[in-house]
Amino acid sequence: MKSFLSILTVVAALIAFWYAACVPMNIHEAAIQAQRAGVDVTPAEAPERRKTGRISLALQNTGLWSTVFTQERPQLPAPHQVAQEFWKTTWGMIERGRAFSKRSLILHGWITLSATLLGFAFGTALGIVLAVSIVHSRAMDMSVMPWIIASQTVPILAIAPMIVVVLAALSVDDIVAKGVISMYLSFFPVVVGMVKGLRSPDAMQMDQMKTWNATRTETLWKLRLPSSAPYLFASLKVGVAASLIGAVVAELSLSSNGGLGARLLAGSYYGQTVQIWSALFAAAALAAVLVWAIGVAQKITLKRMGFAQ
Repeated sequence: MKSFLSILTVVAALIAFWYAACVPMNIHEAAIQAQRAGVDVTPAEAPERRKTGRISLALQNTGLWSTVFTQERPQLPAPHQVAQEFWKTTWGMIERGRAFSKRSLILHGWITLSATLLGFAFGTALGIVLAVSIVHSRAMDMSVMPWIIASQTVPILAIAPMIVVVLAALSVDDIVAKGVISMYLSFFPVVVGMVKGLRSPDAMQMDQMKTWNATRTETLWKLRLPSSAPYLFASLKVGVAASLIGAVVAELSLSSNGGLGARLLAGSYYGQTVQIWSALFAAAALAAVLVWAIGVAQKITLKRMGFAQ
């Protein structure tokens, strides 16, 4: 109960701060609209208002505060505007029988989820294979591991368009292209976590396997892999979130196929900030569900393996 109240307090504080930030962020547009409607604003001249700071302008025009929360295209939409847009493009679409229309976040969320899961599967498989190779080969550890680390210093926004162009030239399906971009981000935490996990058995355990005359393969399957399970699941939580980011970034280059990234791009093109924020919250909700699902799988798996929870 105390934990719930603490979370509720933090959320309430964030929402209050969000509403407060809407006033200076949207006050310039509110002043323009009020002046067009014949309402006196201070300063009266537009050039003077542009030179005035947002907070100062808001303090000089307290009568306009109520209008900053109802603008059609605010610079910073209010929480209730984002909630209304989110509801309208999810449950509202279901009620009208248009759950998979182009305006529905359900459709765009499904497209992003498909690419995320594909990239996550690619990244997990690649990460585990690389980790096993690194642990069992000093040459791989010394040569490949530095390149794996260096690969994450390259911004995904820089290489995503190149990957899309190359795969399009090879007639690769767009969802596979998105999956490859997602894989680029998701494999790294899996590699790092699995390497740590595979090396987690202590010297006594390794000596015991040698005493039993176990081969490297038997040691891998019966000692290293079971010992790495907690590390793997911790890495998967990070990897699935990174995979979602990769899918959204990929959709910025493949916007014609839809997805939350395409929704963000369309909102940016047409100045629909409320649409942008609702898509951001949809992506955050999707990431939370994916991480929660892996957490459930972690509890079930580790409990069956006998790990203390």
